[in-house]
Formats: sequence, structure tokens, C-alpha cells
Amino acid sequence: MSSYDDAVKSIHKRNNNLIYNFADWMKRSSLSEKTIDKHTSNIDFFLNVYLVHQEKNDSEEDIELCQAEDGIKMVDDFLGYWFVKKAIWSSENSIKENIASIKKFYTFMQNLNLISKEDLKMLNDIIKENKNDWIDAVNRYNNMDEDFFWD
Repeated sequence: MSSYDDAVKSIHKRNNNLIYNFADWMKRSSLSEKTIDKHTSNIDFFLNVYLVHQEKNDSEEDIELCQAEDGIKMVDDFLGYWFVKKAIWSSENSIKENIASIKKFYTFMQNLNLISKEDLKMLNDIIKENKNDWIDAVNRYNNMDEDFFWD
């Protein structure tokens, strides 16, 4: 197993522990199992599929894997581009669900002091500033708007 694979395994283990604790935190808030499952599924995809594989380099000596905390800076790319193109289930509703999940997850992270209040505010500002653009992007992409394409 390569050092990259070992690093991915380590990140997945940490992420899965965070997701488990996130689910437990939501249970204490009396959320329904269906809602908890949706949030944990969205966060698992964001952390373990999108974030982990964003910084893979050709050189194993220069491995940089994204931690959950790094996700705040990458939400715009995730919801405005990557998710729209890579998740075949992307829709206006799924963008809104992911926004809710991400906001809830990073509130949980802030409650654990894993991110600062300033980081949480930055995330909320990013979402507020870009939400309509993300929804427009997914609608245009899914409707095959001829004027809308990415390289």
C-alpha cells in the first residue's frame, strides 16, 4: 500500500469518526432518523469523496490531503461546479440539502472548537453570497442550456 493510500485511509478514519459524532450530536437535537441520514450521507460524500481526493499529487512525497476543516474554503467549488458535474443526482433540491448539511456540520465542528467562530461566519457568508449562483448553475446544467458549459 502506498503512502497516499495510507494517508487516505487515515483521513477516512478521522472523517468517519467525525460523521459518527455528528450523527450523535443531531440525535440529541431530536432530529428524525431520515433527516440525520440525509445530513450524514451528504457530509460523507463531501468529506470522503470530494475533499479527500482534491489534492492528490503525482509525487507521493508531496501528499496533501484535505481535512474536514479545509472544506470551508472549498464549498464554492464543490456546490458551484464539482457537485453539479459529478453527482448525477444534482438538482436544485440537492444543492439546498447539501447547504443545510454543510452548515449543520460546520456548526457541529465549531461547537467542538475544531473551527473558529470566524470560520463558521466565513462559511455562512460564502453560502449567502453564492447560493443563488449554485442553484442557477445546476438548473442550467441539468436543462442543457446551450449557453452554459464548462471546460
